[in-house]
This record gives sequence, C-alpha cells and structure tokens, in this order.
Amino acid sequence: MDQKKTFYQEFEVFSKRTPSSPFQHQFSLLAPNAEMAMVMAQENFMRRDPVADIWVVNREDIRGMSKEEKLTLQRLDNKDYRTTKGYGYLKKKWRHYEQQMLDEKEILSWAEGTKNDRTKCNYHS
Repeated sequence: MDQKKTFYQEFEVFSKRTPSSPFQHQFSLLAPNAEMAMVMAQENFMRRDPVADIWVVNREDIRGMSKEEKLTLQRLDNKDYRTTKGYGYLKKKWRHYEQQMLDEKEILSWAEGTKNDRTKCNYHS
C-alpha cells in the first residue's frame, strides 16, 4: 500500500433519504481534507434529491478483508435449503398438484350424474 502521497485524499460519500432509511454509498470524491470533502458532498446533493444525512469517510479509514479473511466467508456445510435455490423442486411439485385438482366442470358434472356415476350406489343389482 505504498501509494504516492498527494495533496488530495479519496473520500467515500454515503447518504440516506429519510431519518429511518439505511445509509447507501453514493460516490467517491477527491478533497484535501474531511471538511472540504463534506462541503463538496453537500454541494453535490443540493443539485439532487433531498437527503436526511450525509457521511464522508476517508478511504484510508475503511478496512477491507484480506484474501485469507474472505475464505472464511465460504460455506463450510451444505445448507442449500437456506437459499431459494434449495427449493427449486417445489415448482414442479406444485404444478403436478394443480394438474390433479378438480376443475369446475368436473365438479358440476357430478351433480348431473355423468362422472362414472360415483354418486350412485349399486348395492342392489
């Protein structure tokens, strides 16, 4: 991380639309210090949609994960059932179930006695 020092520093700008909404990253900007970065971010938002709050963070103060740390994010077990892809078979199962459901014509035909005479009992033949 031996970067050449310059007059400008890189800042990340976050904002939220309402007091109850979460912060979202908006853009990066170059400024000589945090105070100027805040002024520049405010100037930018005066031309856009109104916001409830703005954060300006020096990029040097943001710590990312190393390659070794990113490896810890991989799943150690097979828990596909926790993701929606684990339920892919349900669409096929539901379609099969719907095909077996009775439709209105079939139910009304029972009242007319045309569905294999299910309603009649042939005990005394």
